[in-house]
Amino acid sequence: MLAQGEWTLDACMRYAVEHNPTRSKQLSQNEIYRIDRQESVGRFLPTLSLGVNATLGVERTLVKDGADYAYVDVNSLSNNYGVYSSLTLFNGFANLNRAKIAKVNRLRGADELQDVEDMVAFETMELYFNVQYYLGTVQLAQEQLAESEKQLRQARRMEEVGLKSPPDVAEIQAQEAQCRFDLVQQENLLRLEVIKLKEKMNFPLDSNLLVARCDTPVVAGRSLESAVEVYQQALVSLPKIAVMDKSLRATELEYKLQRSQAMPSLTLQGGYTTDYARLLDGGEYDPYLQQLRDRLGYYVTASVSIPLFNRLGASSAIRRSKQQLRIARYEREETLRQIYSEIEQAVADVNGMVAQYEHAVKRTESMQAAHQVNLRKFEEGLINGIELNTSANRLLESKVEELYTALQYQLKQRLLEYYKGGKLVIND
Repeated sequence: MLAQGEWTLDACMRYAVEHNPTRSKQLSQNEIYRIDRQESVGRFLPTLSLGVNATLGVERTLVKDGADYAYVDVNSLSNNYGVYSSLTLFNGFANLNRAKIAKVNRLRGADELQDVEDMVAFETMELYFNVQYYLGTVQLAQEQLAESEKQLRQARRMEEVGLKSPPDVAEIQAQEAQCRFDLVQQENLLRLEVIKLKEKMNFPLDSNLLVARCDTPVVAGRSLESAVEVYQQALVSLPKIAVMDKSLRATELEYKLQRSQAMPSLTLQGGYTTDYARLLDGGEYDPYLQQLRDRLGYYVTASVSIPLFNRLGASSAIRRSKQQLRIARYEREETLRQIYSEIEQAVADVNGMVAQYEHAVKRTESMQAAHQVNLRKFEEGLINGIELNTSANRLLESKVEELYTALQYQLKQRLLEYYKGGKLVIND
């Protein structure tokens, strides 16, 4: 049962993912992909527009005045109304390719979001295990200091009865001071790692992050699966590979889109129009609604556009898209090779850490037994303080190595499970 306010690994990873700015930006980008998808579907629908025009003008009219004719200025008013619509029947499947690109981008956005979350979680996990390492080294330094203080008290009592010389006591005192220095140093390193972890989690600066101590890591056996077998599973489950596959697909569709720009297009247009006009001379004129009915008309047209020459724009775009498609294929191959190398290294790390941990445990047991013997020898005056300090330091190094290999195994094992399709973050 954890103390209130202590943060476990999964809790830290969840918090880091939820409050990461890169994830927030990706969510906004995914919303853009969704809008693009809606826009691409709308291209299959007809356009509809309404036009209204009003004109007030002055006309010169020839009128008879007795036996003569004369020009007079007459004000006029006219209105035009129209409803227009157009529908693209064929444009080389450009609209279809745009819709496919938008769909692929939207699916890619979901994979990009998962990839961002996984990378944030893994980076947080690395820092969390660093904190666990320094929590362990602080504890070992505290134990080392407690033992040195005990030895110093014992050496001073032995000096009082003449069993130890002042140089031996001075050596034990120097070792005790060194242990205090090591403890302060490890505590400082622990604080630095906690600061890095808070930064990665985007944790409030004015709040304390209490990291829970992990239980003693259990180091299982070596991985029974080869790198090739893990790689085959990663091809199906890894978001990074899914992103590359969809990026390649989008680039292929973009190439088809550019090729469709050079094909003929067929457009159907139609509309209704009417108008109203009168002279502002006080004369008689047809009523407003009657004129609108009498002058109502409609039209339907079909137009074909064949691109013949646009200053090499279309051909340049096609060639450019073709090269971008080649680049996308090369990048995918490079990414797959990189991922396989990472998996191969992860498998080797897991197996290597198992072997290192086994040797570290045996070494610690041997060092512990040897140090106990050296303690008795020191009490009997058979060895001096320098030899005892050397034995204590070797035991401490062995314990630190055992702690390091156990934590590294846990980190590499979770990474390997991720490549096999597992989740880095375990939800409540």
